[in-house]
Amino acid sequence: TKDEKNKAPFYQQLGSIKANQGKYQEALTFYEQSLAIYQKKFPSNHPDLAISHNNIGLVHVAMGDYPKALSYYENALDIKQQSLPSNHPSLASSYNNIGMVHDEMGDYPKALSYYEKALEIQQQSLPPNHPHLAMSYNNIGVVHANMGDYPKALLSHEKALEI
Repeated sequence: TKDEKNKAPFYQQLGSIKANQGKYQEALTFYEQSLAIYQKKFPSNHPDLAISHNNIGLVHVAMGDYPKALSYYENALDIKQQSLPSNHPSLASSYNNIGMVHDEMGDYPKALSYYEKALEIQQQSLPPNHPHLAMSYNNIGVVHANMGDYPKALLSHEKALEI
């Protein structure tokens, strides 16, 4: 397409392909091009901007650059908080992403806090046997184990298995 404003979704797809191939710098370039178009095209709280920030965060995680990933994930969360209901599952996804980065950086109390926020939203918005709930219980269990609290870790992992 010749219209630059319509190229953003194509850049997103190209970024996804490059990320899946492990070509992270190329993925970042495509995702950043998409974000730049969306920033011109949409208001600052548009959900497509959150998707772009999230995708860039994913690439930074894959590259091991957790501080940058955290920044993009926090931007995605801010946008979602402005544009979605407070119990929307997409917010839980952002909380999980941020929790994962804190977990990777060794900040277990913060990781636990974000994982618990994700679980709380999922309990309100998803059926009780949804796999995302199992994943959240698992994440919480991993953090408890990392903190040396094995009884709580076991409890969380058992809840994950029940689902």
